[in-house]
Amino acid sequence: MLNAIAIGEARVTNFSSGEDCTSTVGILRALGVDIERSPGLNGLGASLVVRGVGMNGLTEAGDILDTGNSGTTTRLMSGILAGRDFQSILNGDESIRSRPMGRVIDPLRQMGARISARDDGRLAPIVFHGGELHGIDFSQPVASAQVKSCLLFAGMRAEGTTTVRSPAPSRDHSERMLRAMGAPVIEDGSDVSITACDLSSVDVDIPGDISSAAFWLVAGIAHPDAEITVRNVGLNPTRTGFLTVLEQMGADIQIVNEHDSAGEPVGDLIARSSKLRGVHIGGDLIPSLIDEVPVIAVAAALADGETVITEAEELRVKESDRIEATVAWLRAAGGEVEERPDGMIISGVKSLHGITADSFGDHRIAMALAIAGLVAEGDVNIENASAADISYPTYWRDLESIAGVVG
Repeated sequence: MLNAIAIGEARVTNFSSGEDCTSTVGILRALGVDIERSPGLNGLGASLVVRGVGMNGLTEAGDILDTGNSGTTTRLMSGILAGRDFQSILNGDESIRSRPMGRVIDPLRQMGARISARDDGRLAPIVFHGGELHGIDFSQPVASAQVKSCLLFAGMRAEGTTTVRSPAPSRDHSERMLRAMGAPVIEDGSDVSITACDLSSVDVDIPGDISSAAFWLVAGIAHPDAEITVRNVGLNPTRTGFLTVLEQMGADIQIVNEHDSAGEPVGDLIARSSKLRGVHIGGDLIPSLIDEVPVIAVAAALADGETVITEAEELRVKESDRIEATVAWLRAAGGEVEERPDGMIISGVKSLHGITADSFGDHRIAMALAIAGLVAEGDVNIENASAADISYPTYWRDLESIAGVVG
């Protein structure tokens, strides 16, 4: 996304073929960016050549820009499209049209962007009508990397300084990439500021997403006889709360072959069968593991004692209500779980049993159910299993290879 508005040509390797990433490429092409795509080799992701058009080089699209199921694409592109001298319309699937977008629309309007949206500016479709942007000092009520990135992206074209203050640390992939591309990013604890700038293109080799690796790691520690290695995983400190929780639960997790790639720490992760114990998960840890909660629940269901998850109400406005969905399938599978407004309390049991459960079109629920199927007594049948394609299109193929080892 950032190379599209940079100056120069960049090569991006190991690019995911997931639907979310495909939606992003389609939008950038519609806005006039030349992107060549070639298939990856030896099981790696695709390769892209992105010819940047510069900060002000995007052109008006001839149609509605479809973000599919991607909340990240919708919110980050909002920052890039705000204040342009042409009109744009962002829309997505039914899930996107129900997810809260006021959290980016409101501060973008404060910056001077003229934006209209459904439900009094809360829901997609979102229409951008131009406007002159100026910097603001914005305090987030809840730490959100998507909101932060959206405002930083808009800030690169705004007059003055844009500062985003957060109550807790959140993912900093955007800040790292912006710095690598020459942007004047200033960080002060959980606060980050930027001023108007141009970007220089940079080649990127994308490491594996820890949110995807999480499923295999839980499969390794929750199964009674397994060892699973996941290679080339991004280990950004703002994303490793999941590993911290697994270690607190007593999981046998080892990190090897650590190195840096495009300013991001990377390594291989080895997960071995472990005797797990319940823990408390909340506070500053939540932003760093919010996407992994559905699969953490699988581990917690088989741990000794009680696992309490709090301050995770953000899960209710993801692709599904992930608190409600996780509680429902865990109960159906024989787990002991209590739903709370901001999370859940899971009491470990000796085993889970087979069920038929709906993913509700949510990729992370579908994949968590599959890991439950690896360790349950009986079959787990997943309705709407194809939801996994949104972020991990080879998931079922990879699961089949894993199941031959641990199933």
